[in-house]
Amino acid sequence: MQKVIIIAEAGVNHNGDYELAKKLVVAAKQAGADYVKFQTARPELVISRYAPKAEYQMGTTKKEESQLDMCRAIHLPLTDYAPLKKYCDENEISFISTPFDLESIDVLAPLGMDFWKIPSGEITNLPYLKKIARLHQPVIMSTGMSNLGDIEAALKVLTDNGLIEDQITLLHCNTEYPTPYEDVNLRAMITLKEAFGVNVGYSDHTKGIEVSLAAVAMGATVIEKHFTLDCNLPGPDHKASLEPDELEQLVKSIRHLEKAFGSPIKQVSRSEKKNMTVARKSLIAAVDIKKGEKFTDKNMTVKRPGNGISPMLWDEVTGRIAPRDFKEDELIEL
Repeated sequence: MQKVIIIAEAGVNHNGDYELAKKLVVAAKQAGADYVKFQTARPELVISRYAPKAEYQMGTTKKEESQLDMCRAIHLPLTDYAPLKKYCDENEISFISTPFDLESIDVLAPLGMDFWKIPSGEITNLPYLKKIARLHQPVIMSTGMSNLGDIEAALKVLTDNGLIEDQITLLHCNTEYPTPYEDVNLRAMITLKEAFGVNVGYSDHTKGIEVSLAAVAMGATVIEKHFTLDCNLPGPDHKASLEPDELEQLVKSIRHLEKAFGSPIKQVSRSEKKNMTVARKSLIAAVDIKKGEKFTDKNMTVKRPGNGISPMLWDEVTGRIAPRDFKEDELIEL
């Protein structure tokens, strides 16, 4: 099994503060994540001044401000991303950021990211999809708020403009923060793999870590999870994010699962082999048995340890002649 890519989604949980963004980098590294991911945008190119906020945003931000004003306050300026990438390099964690507009793509392109992350909201953005595809680099695309038809159309744009299927990973996703468990629909991740023949993963907006772990058990190759330094900070995404200790537990649990998946071959493992003698059983004298007596159902029993004759040979031993005297509880020998 290939190693699961774990993306610690810092997003905009820095609240527009570059120093807080740096602290998120350090926290993601300490938790053991493979990538720390941010969100890059010029809000004026992404959001109309008439666009309303999402319901969950209304509950976590100032009600009187518009979506545009909210995003202006929590996004870093575009000039911060090159030094932020350098800071990630210095801390030995891979940097990634999701662009939300065409100018942001141009800002991120020279930074040498390993892949492009397409968010759920851009899956119907034709100019955006074309521009990403024409960079001819791997893509991970979230699929929240979409059906198979939407995804098929987006994939066609990507492949018509230069990508091949092996370069694309689809993340099953639900775009609600936090996602109710009854809306996760995790089996749809398998449907994506079967329908489109690409690698799949899961972008998790639920509370806790158990759904991410279930996704790994079901074959996710990528897990993306929002995290923050403090869930009580102001901003739209903090309430649906893990804190650093929870992120670390998620990473450790995924790595444990990877080891536990092992091989499809059912065999005695190296660690348990030493316990076979202790836990299995052998044919044992139920009473004192004299040399020359026959072994019977009355003078034999089954007990530990397991280093004698296997109880599976009971019928073959029954009726045989005892080659010597056996004391009660002694291993039977032939």
